[in-house]
Amino acid sequence: MKVLHINKSDFRGGAAVAALRLLDALRANGTDARMLTLESSGQSEAVDKLQVYPLVEKMKFLGEVLSFVPYEKSRQHRFAFSQVRFGFDISCHPLIREADILHLHWVNQGFVSLQGLRNLIGTGKPIVWTLHDTWPFTGGCHYPGSCGGFTSTCGQCPLLRKPGPRDLSAKQFEKKEEMYTNAALCFVGCSQWMQQLAGKSTLVRKDLHHSVQQIFNPVPIDLFRPVETAVTRKQLGLPLDKKLVLLGAANVNDPRKGIDLLMKTLRHLSQRDSSCIDQLQLMIFGKNAAALQNHLPYKVHSFDVVKSQQEMARLYQAADLFVLPSMQDNLPNTVVESMACGTPVVAFNIGGVPEMVIHQENGFLASAGKIKELADGIRYVLAHAESLGLHARKFAEKNFAPEIVARQYQNIYNGLLKK
Repeated sequence: MKVLHINKSDFRGGAAVAALRLLDALRANGTDARMLTLESSGQSEAVDKLQVYPLVEKMKFLGEVLSFVPYEKSRQHRFAFSQVRFGFDISCHPLIREADILHLHWVNQGFVSLQGLRNLIGTGKPIVWTLHDTWPFTGGCHYPGSCGGFTSTCGQCPLLRKPGPRDLSAKQFEKKEEMYTNAALCFVGCSQWMQQLAGKSTLVRKDLHHSVQQIFNPVPIDLFRPVETAVTRKQLGLPLDKKLVLLGAANVNDPRKGIDLLMKTLRHLSQRDSSCIDQLQLMIFGKNAAALQNHLPYKVHSFDVVKSQQEMARLYQAADLFVLPSMQDNLPNTVVESMACGTPVVAFNIGGVPEMVIHQENGFLASAGKIKELADGIRYVLAHAESLGLHARKFAEKNFAPEIVARQYQNIYNGLLKK
């Protein structure tokens, strides 16, 4: 059985990290698996980069972005909706032809066009699609927020400048509906929350050929593991006598990541207990991390963009807790990684997070958007970090271990081939 994973990148973005980890887990567990990408770091022998001229690749991406500008309601949400007009048709690629099963991940922003997706389905090969966001079963949004249009048929999209019953989201929804009819598709939600959202979509529930299952993303638990805090702090030049709170994202300015709520939370914490300013310090990673230093009443240790898993693991290992202020999220790699390192998580009770963070058992959950509760969570976890961290590690070993996740996907592959 040959399985081909398809993702735009093998290094850029959360879906890329999760997809590559799954690829490694499957290969280690005996599956003949490879990955086809548009951009590659070149560090994995199991990844094949689509051979295209760099200028063509850039033009596809720019065409995708610029073609949406006339439709967008706000530049801030430019990448919250994809219409996939531009991309490549990879249906005749040798690896596609050789594969018994195609496994899709994140294919937007100039990689696979809508017509290219139609042609992949047209190969007749069984397709597994891991849902890293909602785009596969909506008219174009990557996270619907409070909009439930995808449960019937999209239209009146709040992300579009001129929403209407026949807007861009409605037309794209219809095209997907036509494509998916009688297709051998199996959707897999990384979280039960994503699984349940997909199950509500007309694109999924209208056709009995489709199924939606749930499997967590894997994490290399031998790399992301508990280590004596003092050891990693000395390596990173961090204080041994302070409480360290870790926060960050690929881009901390992404509105969906809730950094503005976290900043309000931290200010509230300092006003409520002035001793926190002396006792607590922050570790911040991600693009634009340094820009936050002047807006917070705490000493900040900035790590900017973290380029390796080893570096990322050391940050979790050095911290007393990781805080996630996202208001919409599926199954954040940061939560998975932090728990594997035995570092408890404080987060809002949203998306797939409560499937991992069990309130006051391995972390703390605050009501969505409630900054006072998030501040209480930081105080609670700092007071109970050791016991919460032990439970977080046990949960990771039971649910995120690569061999466990690999076996779950292998069962899906075998079931599809039997059909």
